Amino acid sequence: MLRLEDLTLFVRAAALNSFSETAREAGLQPAQVSTAIKRLEKILNVRLFARSTRSLRLTPEGENWLPYAIQALQALEAGYEQIRPASDEVRGVLQIAVPSDLGRNLLLSIFQKFRAQHPALQLRVLFSDQVTDVFKDPVDVAFRYGVNDDASYVALPLAPNNRRILVASPAYIERHGEPKTLAELAQHNALTYVLRGRLFDKWTLTQDGNLHHIAVKGSMMSDDAEVIHRLAVSGEGIAFKSWLDVSEDVAAGRLKVLLPQYQGDVVPLNLICPHRKQLSATVRLLHEMVKQRCDALLATLPTRN
Repeated sequence: MLRLEDLTLFVRAAALNSFSETAREAGLQPAQVSTAIKRLEKILNVRLFARSTRSLRLTPEGENWLPYAIQALQALEAGYEQIRPASDEVRGVLQIAVPSDLGRNLLLSIFQKFRAQHPALQLRVLFSDQVTDVFKDPVDVAFRYGVNDDASYVALPLAPNNRRILVASPAYIERHGEPKTLAELAQHNALTYVLRGRLFDKWTLTQDGNLHHIAVKGSMMSDDAEVIHRLAVSGEGIAFKSWLDVSEDVAAGRLKVLLPQYQGDVVPLNLICPHRKQLSATVRLLHEMVKQRCDALLATLPTRN
């Protein structure tokens, strides 16, 4: 008979390509994971993984069986959600990783409201612009910008149509003028961002389907997105920011949208979970609350003239 825990370990090992990483995630020894996979292989009478001292990969039989294993686990999780007692839905501790700027200026107020609605819940929030490894770091879920192209974790969309947008404060525009063309933009002081040692000093803008890559330069840069946000509001230069980060400043007049005839690149926001067992009722309710706020902000995103 198939063991549920063996099936779960098979799916995680297929995603992580490592028995050691799977064991670390599950709090087991690597030998226990290997034994679980061997039990499955014996029951199925097929070899699921091709193993060597340096690599682990699915066999063709393992690749064919993986979607059915995932579907079975999802069906069991969905059934469990249906019978989970309501009193157990929102309690315990939820550990969350959030980007610096988005976390402080948008998500924190939502977290406070969510906590007020669910007093039995404790939130532990990690603010960082470094990409959190949801498999290794002590977090349950993470809010992450970018296109989800990693099938090893679960991503719940929050703002799939979010874009970057050019902004500057009225004070900066008064002192230095407002750029009307991309050539003029390149001559302005750009507030640039560093992530994992890489300086993002080439901004991508689109007009009528044509991509434009603009090399920018500036006197100030930071590896903290909130610092760039604050510098823009204080009039230090032009920033290329996610609309979710700056929409409230634009609405309040603290920042002005520049070159609205161009569209910035898409930066979707997702809620990331290492695996589906993290998709508790608590996480789903938090996702719903954040998505409602994101939907309201994206409805105000300027469209190209």
